[in-house]
Amino acid sequence: MSQSNTARPATGSFPSPAGGRSEPIKAVKLRHPGRIVLAAVLILLLVWFVVDAANRDAYGWQYVGKYVFDKRISAAALVTLQLTVYSMIIGVLLGLILAVMRLSPNPVVKSVAWLYLWVFRGTPVYVQLVFWGLFSLIYPHIFLGVPWTHLGIDLDLGFMQNAFIIAFVGLALNEAAYMAEIVRAGLLSVDQGQEEAATALGMSWWQTMTRIVIPQAMRVIIPPTGNEVISMLKTTSLVAAIPLTTDLYGVARDISAVTYTPIPLLIVASLWYLLFTSLLMVGQYFLEKRFSRGVNARRPDRNEPAMATGALPAAGAPDGNDLGGKG
Repeated sequence: MSQSNTARPATGSFPSPAGGRSEPIKAVKLRHPGRIVLAAVLILLLVWFVVDAANRDAYGWQYVGKYVFDKRISAAALVTLQLTVYSMIIGVLLGLILAVMRLSPNPVVKSVAWLYLWVFRGTPVYVQLVFWGLFSLIYPHIFLGVPWTHLGIDLDLGFMQNAFIIAFVGLALNEAAYMAEIVRAGLLSVDQGQEEAATALGMSWWQTMTRIVIPQAMRVIIPPTGNEVISMLKTTSLVAAIPLTTDLYGVARDISAVTYTPIPLLIVASLWYLLFTSLLMVGQYFLEKRFSRGVNARRPDRNEPAMATGALPAAGAPDGNDLGGKG
């Protein structure tokens, strides 16, 4: 006799001693009055803050409405997006190289990568940007050639006087140190047996990485990378250290210095940052959903009773032991 023949009824009722059916169990939902009180207090505080802010002249809502779609602000928002995209592209590529170097069996290569991460993760971004802003003064040109001879190439570094180039290069070099650890963690999350199985099937190293390792590592890499993109968007406000004043925060600050409205312009800049951050969060959500397919997919079937819901399998219904004709 299979186990399902002795299962309890699916309705949640239990047989009476006389062989009949008793009344079905009535589940009473547990009440949480403390949660209701806390939610009400939080809602009241939020309403109070909104009403108070709407009637407080210091916020200068009329200036917020005036400058939120100003052409200067819109152009500065585009510069901020460009800084974010360029910095992340270079940072991801360089971080991938550093991650491979960290995993290299060569101790020299591994040490160089570790030294890079130690320097750029151990110093503030603002200090690094100040240094890159002065880089052209320290190194106006670099000579690449044979030491103590005139055989070589003299490289002019005048392009490093461009504040925009210095900004996204400096941000990218800092970001690469963090992306290297993210990529390394993603690659290490894939079991070594996956690569061995791919090799046994006759796959090349490139096929193994692109079809086996990287798709599985992406579900670990995507969430922190999305956070890094959002963080980079806000970190662009530090390019004033170079100095670069054409970004969103820099333009908002310059306008407020002329109009003497610092708080409204800070709100304007914050609204643009919130808009970009919201769009990035939506994109991150769909990317995570795309690369998380097949992970934690073992869920109870809708047509099958689930023990988690409190339902019991019906009498005579096949269970896990009956599948495949096993008694």
